[in-house]
Formats: sequence, structure tokens, C-alpha cells
Amino acid sequence: MKITKIITLFLLTTFSVVAQQKISVEEIYTGAFRAKGMDALQSMKNTNQYTVLNTDRATKSQQIDLYDFATLKKVSTLIDTKNFKELSDDGIDSYVFSNDEKQILIANNSNQIFRHSFTADYFLYDTKSQKISGFLGQVQEPTFSPDGTKIAYAKANDLYVYDIASRNTTRVTNDGAKNAIINGITDWVYEEEFAFVRAFDWSTDSKKLAYIRFDESEVPQFSMDMYKKDLYPTSETFKYPKAGEKNALVSLHIYNLSGNISQPINLGNYSDFYIARMKWTNDANLVSVQVLNRHQDNLDLIFVDATTASPKVVLNEKDKAYVDVTDNLTFLKDNSFIWTSEKDGYNHIYLYDKNGKLKNQVTKGNWEVTSYYGFDEKTKTVFYQSVEKGSILRDVYKISLDGKKKVKLSSQVGTNAATFSPDFTYFINTYSSVTTPPTYTLNSSKDGKQAQEIVNNTALVDKLKRYDLPTKEFFELTTEKGHQLNAWMIKPKDFDATKKYPVFMFQYSGPGSQEVANNWLDTNDMWFMMLSQQGYIIACVDGRGTGYKGAAFKKCTQNELGKFEVEDQIDAAKVIGNYAYVDKSRIGIFGWSYGGFMSSNCLFKGADVFKMAIAVAPVTNWRFYDSIYTERYMTTPQENASGYDDNSPINHVSKLKGSFLLIHGTADDNVHVQNSMQMIEALVQANKQFDWAIYPDKNHGIYGGKTRIQLFNKMTNYIKEKL
Repeated sequence: MKITKIITLFLLTTFSVVAQQKISVEEIYTGAFRAKGMDALQSMKNTNQYTVLNTDRATKSQQIDLYDFATLKKVSTLIDTKNFKELSDDGIDSYVFSNDEKQILIANNSNQIFRHSFTADYFLYDTKSQKISGFLGQVQEPTFSPDGTKIAYAKANDLYVYDIASRNTTRVTNDGAKNAIINGITDWVYEEEFAFVRAFDWSTDSKKLAYIRFDESEVPQFSMDMYKKDLYPTSETFKYPKAGEKNALVSLHIYNLSGNISQPINLGNYSDFYIARMKWTNDANLVSVQVLNRHQDNLDLIFVDATTASPKVVLNEKDKAYVDVTDNLTFLKDNSFIWTSEKDGYNHIYLYDKNGKLKNQVTKGNWEVTSYYGFDEKTKTVFYQSVEKGSILRDVYKISLDGKKKVKLSSQVGTNAATFSPDFTYFINTYSSVTTPPTYTLNSSKDGKQAQEIVNNTALVDKLKRYDLPTKEFFELTTEKGHQLNAWMIKPKDFDATKKYPVFMFQYSGPGSQEVANNWLDTNDMWFMMLSQQGYIIACVDGRGTGYKGAAFKKCTQNELGKFEVEDQIDAAKVIGNYAYVDKSRIGIFGWSYGGFMSSNCLFKGADVFKMAIAVAPVTNWRFYDSIYTERYMTTPQENASGYDDNSPINHVSKLKGSFLLIHGTADDNVHVQNSMQMIEALVQANKQFDWAIYPDKNHGIYGGKTRIQLFNKMTNYIKEKL
């Protein structure tokens, strides 16, 4: 009798676990649901091979391993950190090859500066001799010359050139100074909003170096207190141009190694402009720069002749809203070039001759090219990714340079991305969907057929079975005003259509962004799944202003950030609130950064729709945010005061009715804690009750140690209490 009871209890317990094991915040933010991938995957240039950075946890070592594209078999280990005491402690943070791929620069002991920038100890490794040498300590962006004989790098705001054979260093600039002059490295606002750090480039003959100089002497300075565990806080100061304030003065310079002479270039009759990109052409005497006016509605592609220092505008783009800078500028052998633009209303690929005359629009249609992968000179074929099959999907294609012979190379519905072999014979396809974690396969570039699987996540799939997760359902939501918006919804696994459920909405909503996409679950998704296990419906809607549905949809928010986006979230909440299974009196909203700006505005302006909101690291006043981002969409506050003020949540605190949780990190160099501090004061003076949490010394990501676990437990408890 006792044995029977034990067996019955065991069966019931087992069934309960299989039915649905509960997700915890601790599991999510300690990596329990992390998918396997191919770390630091790089396609080689000279051989049909690729490298991956592998980790051997048993020996606590890392290896840069070389693989063959055709067979996927490992050819060799180029370097193993266990053989080099210089790398044994900190390992390999990143690595880059010389053009002949016989030398590797290895970053070690990296120290973050801002979002993309860092200094590191760099080591030079010779793959033939298998010898390693230290390289000048903590420096930035070391870059091989095309002939592999020299390395240019930045240190303390100046540029240097290191000769590998002689080990001699030549100083290119001498005027670098913190918070004043930067040579060859971008300032804070360029790094954040134009998303590049290295502002220098080698000529193809390795004889010249073009670089951008930033004079930020007159840019207003921002300071942040760093508390740490010291008796007295320290203060971090850096130049941060807010909307309408002075930007750094930028200038282009060309340094000639033979004479150790640096020459400034007069780009033309510009004032208050940006050099948003710089790249040497295949002509060793011709460097290209993309120059934007401050409003960012006019872009000139300029070719500068290094011998005469004369500039020539070869291409001009204008837009009523703004022109997006492109990273896809590709020079062909004859110096004709491939360019991407949304000038016809959608982002597409174009071919121009070396003088900037349009030869052909390569791709066409009411859909967007989302990634440009490269051009095969041999077959005159362009490879790219697009949303041709739907704005929430990604597929890989190839097309002839004349715009004919288009072939869809991916076959599975979801998100496909490609890494091509050097000769474009093969590509590694990374595929995922909302129900399938990432898989990596080797595919033929001829027809897309899969040759072999490389990495799968079946172990993760098996692990997740015991959590019995609900499905993220995609649909198109139509508001009362007739706007058709992409959306997804997660319902509890035991969903009962006769019941009424509270709804927790998530969004980001920033210009050109996307949260509704058919790809694998991220950490936010796992948190949403956890909330669904506790009886909440989670919903997400991409409103007007978001991306991948054409320029008109994306740019309709121009000069009024937060107007139509907030209107769409409120209208979407009203639609969802009318579903028979939704309790319309219990709808909440959450967002981070731009999403925090949105969730604040939604709670204030939609006080009768939303019961609660959580805003993490929000912009509360567009006057506090940086020049490049804000002015791209709003022009300056001097020109558009109402656009700034009418849509900033700090000016609508008196409308607060529901529960509001405001969260910020004090060391946020991006959206300054000033935003939340002034919002707090505005709420206090409006005599509004609210909740807030400040995270000392945490940046815009608010992470480190147990921070994310504490933060998401706090937000979980707040939702359970207030919604």
C-alpha cells in the first residue's frame, strides 16, 4: 500500500514538471536559456576557409580555429592561448587578420570606454613562425596597412604608425588632448549615432593615411559622479552636444608616410557639417567621404584626390526628412561603386560608374534590402538579405548586377542571415524563427541547397520542453484610424477564452526599429514567457515610425517624435482591450530607452487606457538628448520648440493617474540620469505618487553582477502588485 502511494506521488510530480516547469528571473539572467552559436566567425579572404573563436573550458583556454568551407572540417588551430602566457589570463577578446592573413592582431585585457569604443592590449601573432609579440599596451583600433608592413593606431587622442619590421613608431599627430582634440577616433556622439569609432583609413598602396580630426573644444561638457566604494565620489567628464548645442568641428586630413606630412583638405563650402563616413577607393590617390549637413537631409558623396587635395561631389542625395548614411559603399575594380539608398521609397541597391553616374538600380520593389553581403566580381553577382517575403521575415538572395537572375537562397520561413565564403561558392546560413532556436548550416550559393548542418540547438529545444512554453502569435492589428500595424501576442499556456486576462504591452518604437520579427526568443522574451506563466497576456505592436515597411511609414513621425507612436500604442491598447478575453481595466506598458520615453508618454497621455507603466532609462525631454540623433528627426529645438515640448513626457506629468515605475542608472552616458532626476522633480511638484529605482554607476544597459536579476525581479513584483 505504501509503495503504491509513493509511485502515484512520483507520477503526479513528474507529470507536473513535464506539464510546465516555472521559469525564474535567475535562470534567464544567468544564461540558462542561451543558444549556442559560432563565436567570432570570420570568413577568410585568400582561401576558401573561415575561422571561429572556440573555448576549451577544461583547460580554460581559447583557440582561433581554421575550417574549410567545403567540408566544414577543421584544418588547423592558428593559435591556442594555453601556449602563450601573455594570453593565458585574459584570453582573446577579438582578433583581426592582415590582408595576406599571415599575421593576426589579438585584443586582450579590453577596457570599455563607451558603447563601441575600448582600449586593449594588442599582441601581434605571426602564423608562420608562431611567435607573438606585445604591441604598445592599451591602444585603440590598430589596423594593418594593406601590404601588412605597418599598423596604424590611436592612443590618447593621437595617431601613430608602427613599422613591424623595424619596430619603430612614428607619431602622426601631436595635438590630441582629452575633451579638446581627437585625431582618428570619433567623439562620443559620432560613436553613438553614426556607429563607428575608427576615423582613419589606409590608402590601397599603404603610403597614405586619411583621418578625421575632431575639435570639441567648444562642445558643452557633461559630468557624471562615480560612487564606487570610495570615501569620495569621482567625476567623469566628457563632451556631449545636446540638441541645438555646438558640435565638434570636423576636418579631413591626409598623412603621407614618405614625407611625414599631414595635409588638411578643404571639402567645400560647408558649415556645421558631419563627416559621417570615410573610405579609401581602389584608386590609391582617391579617398571617399560622406558629408551630411546638420539637418541630415542632404548627403554628398565626395571623392578627394590626394595628390591635388581637390574634392569632387560625385553623388548627392536629398530627403524631406533625413538621409540614412550607408555602410554598403563597395568599390569595384574599375572604381565604379555599389550604393544603397531609399530614394525610391524603399532601401535598394544601386550601381554607379566611377564618376557617380547611375548605371543601374539593381533591386526594385515595395520591400527593403536589410543587409548587403557582397559582390562576386567573377560572376557579376550581388548577394543580399531582404524582407521581400514580409516585413517580419528575412531571406537571403542573389541577383546579377544588371538586376536580372534573382534567386532566393534561403528556404525556411523566419530570419535567415548569411556569411559567404571568399569565392562566394558557399555560405553559412544562420536561421531562426519564433519556434526554432538558431541553426547554422552550410549552403550552396548556386541554389541555396543545404550541404551540411554545422551547429544546432536541439539541446536547448529539449530543455525547453519541460517549460511547455506558449507560442508567440503574429498578427496584423488595425486601429480605429485604419493603421495596419505588425503585432505579436503571448497568451498563457492554459489560456481560456472565457476568462478575462490582464495585458502587459512591450515596445521600443524608435525610428526604423523593429520588435515584431519572426526570430528566436531573446532574454526579454523569456521574461515575457515567465509572466505568461503567471497569468498575463503579453503584447507588442510596432507603430508608425518603425522600420522595414518603407520610408513613408518610417519617416511620418518627422519633427514630432512621440506623437504618432504614442497615438498608435494607445489605439492598439484600445483594440486589444476590446478582445473578449482581455480585462481592459488592467493594461500596462513597458519600455527601455526610447521605449521608456514611450511608456511614460503612454501612461500620461493615455491615462484612461493604461493602468501602469515601467520606464527604464527614458528620455523625458528631447532637449536633453544628443544633437545627431535628435536633430535627425526633430531639427533643432530653436527651430522646432513645439515638436520638442509637446511630446516630451516631463511636460505631461500632471496627467498621471496610474502606477508608474521609473528606473535609471547614474552612469548612463547615453540617456543621462538627468532625464529621470528632472522627471522626478516634475512629478513631485505635480504632487503625484510614483515609484523609482536608481542604480549607482550603471550605464544605459543597467547590468553587472546581480543587477539584472534584482532589476527584473523588481519589475516582476511591480507588475504583480500593480497590474
